[in-house]
Amino acid sequence: MSKENITFRIDSNQKAALDAIAAGMNRDRSYVLNEAVATYLEMYQWQIEEIQKGIAEADAGDFASDEEVKATFARLTNAD
Repeated sequence: MSKENITFRIDSNQKAALDAIAAGMNRDRSYVLNEAVATYLEMYQWQIEEIQKGIAEADAGDFASDEEVKATFARLTNAD
């Protein structure tokens, strides 16, 4: 995998926090930033995929019935 440089502005308090985390892990700032970006991308890519699946289900008319919704709501709220 090729690596590229990227430059962006960051609040000085956030930079200090990153440096403290990196020092605590005995790593450099780049390592911490790469880990943070990987986690961020994983989370939002998952979210986008789930939204797209939901849209496809809705487009196909795959909806929960009123009874299914009520049963799930009752189960989650412990209501009878």
